[in-house]
Amino acid sequence: MKPKTNGQLEEEVSQAVIRFEKEYMGRGPLEARTHLLDDLVLVRLKGVLTPAELTLTASGERGRDLIKQMRQQLIETGAAALSASVAAIVGVEG
Repeated sequence: MKPKTNGQLEEEVSQAVIRFEKEYMGRGPLEARTHLLDDLVLVRLKGVLTPAELTLTASGERGRDLIKQMRQQLIETGAAALSASVAAIVGVEG
C-alpha cells in the first residue's frame, strides 16, 4: 500500500473535524482547511456559527463571550475523541 500524501492526510483530517463539529455541535462548518506543518496540525474552519449564535454575537461583547464559553465547554467534552481521530489519521499517538 502506497503511503498517503500530505494532501490526502489533510483532507482526511478536515473530514474528521467536520464530522466532530456535526456530532458535537449539531452543525458542521461551511469550509475546513487543514495544514500539516512539521509536528503541528492546523485546522481552519469557516462558517461554524449557527444563525442564532451569529445574532447573539452581534448583540455585543456579552453575547460573544457566552458563545465562546459554550463552544469551549462543548469542545472540551469531546476533545479526547477528536484528538484520537486526528492522531490515527496522521499516524501518531494521541
